[in-house]
Amino acid sequence: MKTPPIVSQQEWEAARQQLLVEEKKLTRARDAMAAKRRRMPWLAVEKEYEFEGPEGKASLLDLFQGRRQLIIYRAFFEPGVFGWPDHACRGCSMVADHVGHLAHLNARDTNFVFVSRAPQPEIERVKARMGWTMPWYTITDDFDADFGVDEWHGTNAFIRDGDRVFRTYFVNARGDEAMGGTWSYLDITALGRQESWEDSPEGYPQTPPYEWWNWHDEYGDAEPAKEWLAQTRRGAPRQPD
Repeated sequence: MKTPPIVSQQEWEAARQQLLVEEKKLTRARDAMAAKRRRMPWLAVEKEYEFEGPEGKASLLDLFQGRRQLIIYRAFFEPGVFGWPDHACRGCSMVADHVGHLAHLNARDTNFVFVSRAPQPEIERVKARMGWTMPWYTITDDFDADFGVDEWHGTNAFIRDGDRVFRTYFVNARGDEAMGGTWSYLDITALGRQESWEDSPEGYPQTPPYEWWNWHDEYGDAEPAKEWLAQTRRGAPRQPD
């Protein structure tokens, strides 16, 4: 194997700083793309959809669980998929392994669910076997075909205004590689991370960066801890790097 050159500490640091310039450009480019997502037009969902969940039938609106935004990942776990019935699709399983604690998404008024065509008993069994905890519903109608995920995995983002639901974003194929972290998921939603540094349309909900973060079992406190606020305000840049 032909390896890169072996250099001194000073040379390595110089190379690192040179690369960092390009990495910062990429960060800004990602921020600009996320800003464009927040200005995507909304598509009204006029059709009624029905899912099966652990507690019975559920509509698309029910999947929001009272929150303003919803992200749905279509995972392939059903007869005909390699691995059935012991496993879901290998790629979808890798995505499932990377889903973080949903309390952080929930704190931004966003829900996240998986959907598949497998019956609920099979879904609950594979979740228990693999240690997955995300909400996972069964598709019972044309939802997958209507939203571009009948033949391939993909992630759809929705927002609701009262009982009206709108589709705001869709990504599939290699685009799903970026999924799995709270920030990556929030970046595909209509409202974004809802932080004050973001370039969002006027009137969008925004709070200072960092300050809303919490341990996943302590969201819901009336006020963030004063010690945490003091720490973030001492060192928080105007726009996070």
